[in-house]
Amino acid sequence: MTTAEKVGAGRYLDAEDVPEGTVATPVELSTVDGAKVSGVLRTVPGATAVAFLMHPRQDFTHHVLVPEFLRRGVAVWTQGSRTQGNDLTLLHEQALLDMAAGHVFLREQGFDTVIAVGHSGGGALAAFYIEQAGLPAEDRLAGTPGGKPVPLRTAMMPLPDHVVFMAPHPGQGELLLRMIDPSVADEADPMSVASALDPFNPANGYRPAPEASSYSPEFVARYRAAQRERVERLDAVARVRVATAREAQRRFKAGGDPSDRRAALATEFLTVQRTDADLRCMDPTLDPNDRPYGSLFGARPDLTDYGVVGFGRLTTPEAWLSTWSALSSRAGFLRCAPAVTMPTLFIEITGDQACFPDDARAMVAAFGTSDVEHVRVRGKHFGAALTEGEPTAATLAGIEIERWLGARGIGDAAR
Repeated sequence: MTTAEKVGAGRYLDAEDVPEGTVATPVELSTVDGAKVSGVLRTVPGATAVAFLMHPRQDFTHHVLVPEFLRRGVAVWTQGSRTQGNDLTLLHEQALLDMAAGHVFLREQGFDTVIAVGHSGGGALAAFYIEQAGLPAEDRLAGTPGGKPVPLRTAMMPLPDHVVFMAPHPGQGELLLRMIDPSVADEADPMSVASALDPFNPANGYRPAPEASSYSPEFVARYRAAQRERVERLDAVARVRVATAREAQRRFKAGGDPSDRRAALATEFLTVQRTDADLRCMDPTLDPNDRPYGSLFGARPDLTDYGVVGFGRLTTPEAWLSTWSALSSRAGFLRCAPAVTMPTLFIEITGDQACFPDDARAMVAAFGTSDVEHVRVRGKHFGAALTEGEPTAATLAGIEIERWLGARGIGDAAR
C-alpha cells in the first residue's frame, strides 16, 4: 500500500508518523474467562497518561489517532478483541471482558490517567464497557441476549478517567438498522426485491449515482418501519436457532448422546442479504452534513448493497442478537451513554457517513455528565481529509484533543 493510499484511507499511519523516542511493546493478555487478546503499548518519555483504543471488530494497532496522542506526550494502548476481524462469532459481552483485561493491564503499569478513546464502533463498545464497569458486580449482565453465560460479575473492570469519542456511530446494531435493505423479499434469494420498498427504484425517489436521490417523507417512514420489521424477523429466526441448540445441549447433559452434542454445536449461520442501503447515503437532504455521496463501503450503494462486503452479512445466531440486532443488542450508544459520567470530549466529523448530525446531538445529550464538550472537525469517518489539500480529520481532531487535555493538566500541553 502506498503512502497516498494510506492517507486516502485515513486509517493507517507510517513509521515516520511516530515521534522519536517512542517505544512499542507487544503484549498478550488473558481475560477472566481464559481468552487470549493482544495489544501494543507505545510509550514516550515522561508519559503519565495513556489513551486506550479498541474496536470490537477492527485492528486499531495503526489507528490515525496513535501519533496524535504520542506527539502530545500521551502513551497509547491499542488492543484487539478475541474475535478481531471475525464477525461470525462477535459477542459484545465477551468483548467487554477483553476490554477489561486491557484496563487492568494499564492500571498495573502505573499510569496516573487512563483515557478511553472510542472511534466508530469502538465508541459504543467503550460506552457499554463504562456502563457495565460502573455497576456493582452483582448487577452486571450475566450473559448474552441469546443466553450464553459471560462472567462479567467476576471480572475486574476498572473505569477510565476521561473519554474521547471520535465519530462514534450509534452501535453496530443501531447502524445496521438504518443500513439494512427492507426490500429483500426472500431471505434465501439475494436478488429478490419488493419494488415498493426498493431504495434503488426511481419510482421511490432514487436517481442514478452520483446524482442525489430525493425520497419523500412518506417513503422514508415506510422504509424505516420495514427495516425494523426485517430485523424483528431475523431476531425471531436467531432465537429459534439458539433455543434449538440450547435444547440439544440440555439433552446431551441429561443423556450423553453424542448426536445431541453435535446438534448443540452445529448451529446454523444467519446469512443476511443486502446491508448497505441507508437512504441518507443517497439523499443528502436527509440529516444533511458535508458527506460525499455513498456509504462507508463505496460510492455506489446500488452495487455494494448486493456485494459480499457489508455489516452483519454472515453471523451466528448468538452474534446476531448480541451485536447486529438493534432490537436485542445491549451495545447501543444511547442506551449506555447515561453511564458516561467522567469528563468527555465528543468529536463529530462533518463528512461522516455513519455518525450523522442528529445521531451526534442525541448521543451528546444522553451523557450522564455535564463536563462534555462537543466539537466538529471537517473530514471523513475514518479520519481522512474531506477534500484534497485539506488537513485530515485526524489532524484536526488531534488539535482539539491537545487543547482539551491541556485544560485538564494532561500531556505535554500541561507541562
